[in-house]
Amino acid sequence: MWKWMLGLLVFCVLLCAGSGYYVWTSKEIRAQIEQYMPGNTLTEVRAEKVMQGELTRTISAPGQIEPETSVKISAQVSARIVALPFRENETVKKGDVIVRLDSRDLAALLDSARAALRGEEARLEGAQAAVQQATQERDRVRKLASSGDVAPSAVELADANYLRAQSSLRAAEHAIDQARAQIVRAEKDLDNTTITSPMDGTITRLDAEVGELVVVGTLNNAGSVIMEIADLSKMVLKARVDESNIVPVKENQIAKVYINAYGEREFRGVVERVELQRKVDRDNTGYFEVWVPITLERGETLRSGLTANTDIMVETVRDVLVLPSQAVVDRKIDELPKAVTEGNGNINRANTYARVVYRLEETGKVHSDGRAVHKVVATPVQIGTSDLTRTAIIAGLKDGQSVVTGPFKALQSLRHDQEVLLEGAGKDAPPQSNPSGKPDEPATASRS
Repeated sequence: MWKWMLGLLVFCVLLCAGSGYYVWTSKEIRAQIEQYMPGNTLTEVRAEKVMQGELTRTISAPGQIEPETSVKISAQVSARIVALPFRENETVKKGDVIVRLDSRDLAALLDSARAALRGEEARLEGAQAAVQQATQERDRVRKLASSGDVAPSAVELADANYLRAQSSLRAAEHAIDQARAQIVRAEKDLDNTTITSPMDGTITRLDAEVGELVVVGTLNNAGSVIMEIADLSKMVLKARVDESNIVPVKENQIAKVYINAYGEREFRGVVERVELQRKVDRDNTGYFEVWVPITLERGETLRSGLTANTDIMVETVRDVLVLPSQAVVDRKIDELPKAVTEGNGNINRANTYARVVYRLEETGKVHSDGRAVHKVVATPVQIGTSDLTRTAIIAGLKDGQSVVTGPFKALQSLRHDQEVLLEGAGKDAPPQSNPSGKPDEPATASRS
């Protein structure tokens, strides 16, 4: 029995020795073990070289698509609608009859005004005759008074009658002018029962039907809007630019427009108007309205009221060093090594934080998996303008230097002189490059 036990013990020892030798000579298994051993875990990062490029700063704003020219059609007289030759979505030309109103009452008023004019003309003839008679009577009395045949009071009475007749004549003349004005007004009201289109366009809204009574608006009560006509060939985005971003927005700046209904399609436009009056949105935030006419293809139309967003290009810089924005992180100056902060002109001692990127340097070491080991060097920089994903570097870096650009979580925990590995890189592989420059995760609040 003891021989069997001894043989089993020897077999187990040989098995363990063979397994240990296999593990020690297998790089894959050793790498997996080493990554769980304290002090052997290295952070994996992505990196790219700093290159010169072009950067365009944009201001983003939401808004709605509306026709550049639209007209609301209302009635100038109160009457019932008797005809609507065109319906919603139909195209009209300038001068086309679009609404007919009941004209019978207004035609009767015009006949009444004309009759009143004829009555005033007859009254004028009577006033002219009275003036002629008063003139003759005055001359006769004055002749008799000169020979002493009548008393002076008779002369005074004749002069008064003459003046009274003159006054009646002038009143008759003014009454005729008034009657003629009433005719003009009645003719205009009668003409207003036929409404024509003031422009070429499309009926985008129809708010009334045949038989409805339309009324004229007053100071306190709005009038009846019958329809709305818009020129859909010229559409404009009315963007709401936040008041904190309005200063760099100017007329004639190029803009990109993204309409929600059209997915990723990009429309082009140019800023046409920047309003001077501040407005308040429903959430009590202040904004300024900016008009961006949209360039459409021949024969293309857009629906009014579509929601959209725009990126207005307010500044473009060329031949600058460009990095993904998330590569620039904020670090407390007191937590940086003195070797980094002392004598560095890119650090403002009056601030608590400094903007830092992590340069990649070789160490000459090789990890157990065959990848080259690098270290990161905290490098204070000065930044310039930024777009949504990239930032211009003014000072602190040189063209061609490799810097860490991600992942986002790794960037937040990196420290000066920390050893790292490149993601997915083999032995002696060069740093990775991210041509798009887009960050993999959102930047921190301090960078946005």
